[in-house]
Amino acid sequence: MRISRRNAMGAAGAGALLPLAPAPQASAKKPWPIEEGAGTPKLCLDISPGRSGTTQETAAARRMVQLGVRHALSGNGTIPWKEAELRAWMDRLKSLGVKLANVMIGGFPNTLYGRPGRDEEIAKVIESVRAAGRAGLPVVEYNFSANRLVEGYYEEPGRGGAGMTAYSFDKAKDLPPEPGVGTHTLDEMWANITYFLKAVIPEAEKAGVKMALHPNDPPVPLSRGSQQIMATLAGWKKLIEIVPSESNGITYDCGVTREMGEDPVEVCRYFGSRKRINHVHFRNVRVRKPYVDYTEVFVDEGEVDMFAVMKELVRQKYTGIIYPEHPRALDYDRERPEFRSYYPGGGGYAAFAYNVGYTRALLQAALSES
Repeated sequence: MRISRRNAMGAAGAGALLPLAPAPQASAKKPWPIEEGAGTPKLCLDISPGRSGTTQETAAARRMVQLGVRHALSGNGTIPWKEAELRAWMDRLKSLGVKLANVMIGGFPNTLYGRPGRDEEIAKVIESVRAAGRAGLPVVEYNFSANRLVEGYYEEPGRGGAGMTAYSFDKAKDLPPEPGVGTHTLDEMWANITYFLKAVIPEAEKAGVKMALHPNDPPVPLSRGSQQIMATLAGWKKLIEIVPSESNGITYDCGVTREMGEDPVEVCRYFGSRKRINHVHFRNVRVRKPYVDYTEVFVDEGEVDMFAVMKELVRQKYTGIIYPEHPRALDYDRERPEFRSYYPGGGGYAAFAYNVGYTRALLQAALSES
C-alpha cells in the first residue's frame, strides 16, 4: 500500500484534533527534611558509659543529640529492676533530649544452663519486665547462649589502614568449656529457653513490653563445646513459634544474617511481616565461609545491600530503633588517649558518627520513596 505525502499530512492533521492524554500526576512531595517519627524507624546509640547520672552521662547524651540521635539503648544486668530506678534514669535522659528505648537484661545463668535456682531467676526477670512496662520502656533485649566464642576475633587492615574486625572459627574451635559452665546440647538449650519463654512472654505481653533475643554472634556451630540455638535461620524461626506473640521477637542483625549465608532482605521480610523484629542491628560484612570465616567492614562496603535492608524495614512498617553498630577503627579515634576498643579493629565516637550519617541518609532516602 502506497502512502502519499498528502495522505500522511492529512492523517497527522486529524491526529492533532484528538484530545491530549492527561499528563501523569506527580507524586506528592514529602516535606524536607524527612524526620523520624512515631511511624518510622529511629536511630539509636549506646549510652551505657553514662549510666551513673554524672557529667559523663550528660556528655554522652549531648554527643548523641549532636549527631541527630535521640534514642538510646543500654545494659543493666542486675536483676530485679526497680521501677523507680528505671523512671529516674529515663527521666534524666529525657531531660537531656534522649529517650531510653532498649535495655539489655542478664543475670540468669541457672536459667541458661537449666540448673536449680532458675525459677527464682525467672521471677526476677518477670519483676524486671513488669517494672519496665510501668516505666514506659518498650523493649528488653537479652542473650541466650552457653557462652560467646569471642576468642576468634582479630584485627584486619582495611581501607587507609582502618581497623576491620575479622573472625575465624579455627582460632577458637578447640577451646575447652569454661569452668562452671560445661557443655550443653542443642536439645538442652531449646528446652531451657522454652521454659524461660513460656514463663516470661505472657507477662511481657501484659506489661506491654517486647522481648528481643539477640542472635548468636559469632554464629558458629559450637561455642566451647556447647551448641547454639540462635546460630541458624532455622533457629530464629523456631524461636518465634515457641510462644506465638509479638512480645516474643528477635534482634534482627543484617550483619549476622549475612554471616550465616542468608539473604538479609528476605530474612527481614520474613520476620518483619510477622511483627517479630523488636530491635535492629545495622552493619555490613564480607563472608569467606558462612558461619565461621568473615570480616566486619565499613557499613558502606560489604556484601549486604544496606539500602535494600532499610527499604524493607520501612516497607514492613518497622517503628523501633536501629543501632548502626560495630564502628570501624579510625586513626582519629585511636589517637585519643581515652579510647578503648571493645573488639579488635573496633572504633569509637568518630566512627560512630560516620555510621550514623550513612544510616540516616539511607533512612531518609527510604522514607522519601515510601
